[in-house]
Amino acid sequence: MKMTLVFSLIGCLLPMLAHADDYPGRKTYPHIQVYETELLNQNFDQVDIVDVRSALEFKTLHINNAVHIPLNKSGFVSAIKELQSVNQRPLVFYCNGHTCYKSYKAARKAQNAGLKNVYAYDSGVFDWARAHPDKATLLGKSPINPSQLISKDDFKKSLLEPAEFNARITDNTVVLDIREPTQRGLLELFPYRQESISMDENQKLLEFLKAVQKSGKPLLVYDEVGKQVRWLQYYLQDLGIKNYYFLKGGVKNFFKALRNPV
Repeated sequence: MKMTLVFSLIGCLLPMLAHADDYPGRKTYPHIQVYETELLNQNFDQVDIVDVRSALEFKTLHINNAVHIPLNKSGFVSAIKELQSVNQRPLVFYCNGHTCYKSYKAARKAQNAGLKNVYAYDSGVFDWARAHPDKATLLGKSPINPSQLISKDDFKKSLLEPAEFNARITDNTVVLDIREPTQRGLLELFPYRQESISMDENQKLLEFLKAVQKSGKPLLVYDEVGKQVRWLQYYLQDLGIKNYYFLKGGVKNFFKALRNPV
């Protein structure tokens, strides 16, 4: 009887433990209350959903009706205080997914500022978009087609280690640096062989990519740490550009590989 009870308890605890492992931030931020996907859907019109990611991420994919207040915004606390004072509704912060901690950090900042009814939707924008495509916007269009969401595995297929990335550069390839001017400074990895256009230069970037598509040449893209290219991939996919590769880990990994050659 006792053994049966023990196994029964283990059976109940295992799913809970697996769920906790899937959300490592919940252990780090135990005092932050979280919203699950269906709870957020049920209360969709009764809460203020706040996207705390970068402008690039928000512009590419976001939850409908979300207010964009980046976590690194200098007036973040003032902005969320004003939002709650106007609407008098719970604030639900979100970022990219299970291992992104920005939603927790935003909720903690709100708590430290004395705000009540603040939560983290830690499943993130990708889980939401798959579960409720009618309430998500991708590249300015809603509802979205979930099949257009790029998986981590598909993203990884386009990554090249620094040595291979460098080896692929020929007179028949196009090299694009999408770093912000503040990241770029005067440093170009491939001077005279690359174009430098940040993701914020929307029209210029679009015209450049259309020209690349027309040329049919392979496109090699790099950024600072390998994160911005993930969002560029959506624009390449939307334009029908298929022959492209990204520098794994960006400029940071490129110089790391130079210091520590295999």
